[in-house]
Amino acid sequence: MAKFTATFARRILLNMAKLPDVVFVLGAPGAGKGTQSKRIVEDFGYTHLSVGDLLRAERSRDGSAVGRLIDTCIREGQIVPIKITINLIKKAMTDLMELDNNKSSFLIDGFPRNEDNVKGWTTHMEGKANVKFVLFFDCDLEICKKRCLDRSQSSGRVDDNEESLNKRIQTYLKSTKPIIDQYEKEGKVRRVDASGSVGEIFEKLKTFF
Repeated sequence: MAKFTATFARRILLNMAKLPDVVFVLGAPGAGKGTQSKRIVEDFGYTHLSVGDLLRAERSRDGSAVGRLIDTCIREGQIVPIKITINLIKKAMTDLMELDNNKSSFLIDGFPRNEDNVKGWTTHMEGKANVKFVLFFDCDLEICKKRCLDRSQSSGRVDDNEESLNKRIQTYLKSTKPIIDQYEKEGKVRRVDASGSVGEIFEKLKTFF
């Protein structure tokens, strides 16, 4: 009990001292979000949190109570329930800031993906993080699909196949693109043409940082 109390107290003090700065990173599957996030981390000191990676790690964790549900959602190209996703994001940020309080700027890759995600973030994270803007990788869907199929040769990801990709793209068009459009109306989107090479894309987006 004493250990739990001490940990809880440290987290309260951390939250009082500094709120994390957040940039949401959105785009279709294969738009280059993960690749470019790594470049941003190297050049601008952000910490990259891939929601997909967090979910896959939790799915694979022994004893996870929600691992099977996450696995089903990933295989079917569906969106994982918001409560699970928010808890994983929040825990990742808190754990990293506890280790190094200077690590307070985060790229959250692949979130929010639908209206429920937006509402969940507002409900659970309002006043607990500063959302700076939404970085949108705008890329032709056929290019995105080809990239995913190409990387499937080495990625080992169960969702990098044509059937899963088609489902993921439809989910993106139906659920995520309207969110991006709404953020754009609010002046929160920084759009980058993501159809070029890795270097070309980075040259365009680095002005936002």
